[in-house]
Amino acid sequence: MTKKKAAVLSWAVLVLGLVSGFTQSTPTPQQQIQSHNRKAAEYLKEKRPDLAVPEFEAIVALDPSNVEAHGNLGAVLFFQGSYADAIPQLRAALKLRPTLGKTQALLGIAEKRTGDIKAARGDLEKAFPKVQEEKIRIETGMELVEIDSAAGDLDKAAAVVSDLRKLEPTDEALLYTAYRIYSDLAAESLLSLSVVDPNSARMQQAMAHELAKRGNTAEAIEHYRAALKIDPRLPGLHFELADMLRTQSTAEARNEAEKEYEAALEANPFDEQAECRLAEMALQRDDLKEANERYSRAIQLQPGDPEASIGLAKVWMTMDQPHKAEPLLQHALQLDPTSALAHFRLSTIYRQTGRTADAQHELEEYQKYKQMKEKLRGIYHDLHQDQPAEDTDDRKP
Repeated sequence: MTKKKAAVLSWAVLVLGLVSGFTQSTPTPQQQIQSHNRKAAEYLKEKRPDLAVPEFEAIVALDPSNVEAHGNLGAVLFFQGSYADAIPQLRAALKLRPTLGKTQALLGIAEKRTGDIKAARGDLEKAFPKVQEEKIRIETGMELVEIDSAAGDLDKAAAVVSDLRKLEPTDEALLYTAYRIYSDLAAESLLSLSVVDPNSARMQQAMAHELAKRGNTAEAIEHYRAALKIDPRLPGLHFELADMLRTQSTAEARNEAEKEYEAALEANPFDEQAECRLAEMALQRDDLKEANERYSRAIQLQPGDPEASIGLAKVWMTMDQPHKAEPLLQHALQLDPTSALAHFRLSTIYRQTGRTADAQHELEEYQKYKQMKEKLRGIYHDLHQDQPAEDTDDRKP
């Protein structure tokens, strides 16, 4: 072999060796995907989503059917506020796996924020029942409520609000949304009622209710009476009129109220609230036997109403039997921990039985909730509204 041929062969072997080595060291697509995933995770951990985006984009380019890459890329873009860029990625993930509730929720919100209300409503409605993560579920619901209320679908909005309140019963934004939706729904219903039959008993009842809210008690009573003339069997009417009459200070009004509560019970023997009201009136005239019977029956009818337990406890306290009153008050506070009246009466029992520390604690709870309700009453006053005619915490302790 000549030196020239040997040199050529040597170079050929060297080049082939380099090519072979390069081929062996080139990572497979799966290895590249794993590498990009690791880098993306590191960037997200370091709170650098801007650097994670190119990594997810590289994965999508390598594997267009990668659900997680589309979903992650869409989510990162969404939370960066790049809604228009997030939408195609979220849609791609959802097309590959339609069961992704959170992805569909983010897609619906992104569509809403880019002005595609029709698509947003469809995706949010589908996502809302499926989303489990509380924060995303609440945000999904709130966006859906906004769309429904803007479209005038108040019934749908109210249903969503009801579900959300079960998740966050003390959330201020949610409570305000509920107030706004229910107020709008009430106004719409009243308007519809006036159109359907402006002279009906229900219309008179609705007008009475609105007048009562605004403190126009005398006018409210007249409308309740007008409703009774039209339809004496209208459910709830006797009870509502009786509650209004009880706000009047005259003996004549109180006597009429008692007759109306009795009429309410005659129309509906299972009217637990009417039974409670009659029990309280009996207690006020020191008829402990009737008060005991009526409160006891009210508890049988509705064990979950704290008013009946608080009332019966008062009967037992009046009869100097605090050992029977204490469990009733404890039960009432399990049902309604904010009952100032129950806390006050329990404090009295503890003081009488020598439980000084417990008595002081209950007294503090009474003062806290009493102040809270007085503040609420002030808000009602500022809104030119009265509280409901019967507030158990305003009764004589």
